Amino acid sequence: MTRGTIHAVTALCAAFLLLASGTGCAAVTGQRPAPGSPGRAQLEQLLGAVRVVPQRPHPGGYERGCGAGQGCVFGPAWSDDHDGPGGRDGCDTRNNVLARQLTGVGYRPGSHRCVVQSGTLADPYTGALIVFSKENARRIPIDHIYPLAAAWDLGAAGWPAAQRIRFANDIDYNLQATDDATNTDKSDSTPADWLPPSRPGHCYYAGRYLTVALRYGLPVTAADHTALRRVAATCG
Repeated sequence: MTRGTIHAVTALCAAFLLLASGTGCAAVTGQRPAPGSPGRAQLEQLLGAVRVVPQRPHPGGYERGCGAGQGCVFGPAWSDDHDGPGGRDGCDTRNNVLARQLTGVGYRPGSHRCVVQSGTLADPYTGALIVFSKENARRIPIDHIYPLAAAWDLGAAGWPAAQRIRFANDIDYNLQATDDATNTDKSDSTPADWLPPSRPGHCYYAGRYLTVALRYGLPVTAADHTALRRVAATCG
């Protein structure tokens, strides 16, 4: 990776962390890029650095469930037991993401500022402001930007278990709160088959996807690379 690309990745990561912290999270409206979106030059540097493979293999063995007899290949969902950011802080990953990405956060009394009960999400995928309450918690699920199933197929199957758990709970880079319908629609799709429904969110998503790929040494498929290059051409 060139020095210029390293600087680009650093700049993108700083922007994404600023968004995740809730600082400057204005509503995503009109055709303005979602807050934290990279520009065309940054995306082109990332596209030039990421490894490209012809297609997504399907090695088998992916089993997310952690019930009796299940593979649990990325560890229990939203586990606090990992060595990444937010790990072993007494608060599960889902609540850590909500606390970072919502504004006006209210916590359950006595939960030591852990259990998020209320707040508002400026969703970069949909361009909507979504009000969150604990009673309607399913309204805001957490998306793995680089899907777990895709990561497994494209290299994570060979990782140590601790690295897979860290990836699944990476609150700095790979997790994004969104609405339930969008999360369901995306499922384990990659950019060739899915882009955010809000066009102003495309550049944001492309930057996040490529940053995760580079951070973890994961490739993108040729079709994904083409889709992301088309997105990059639209970014300011």
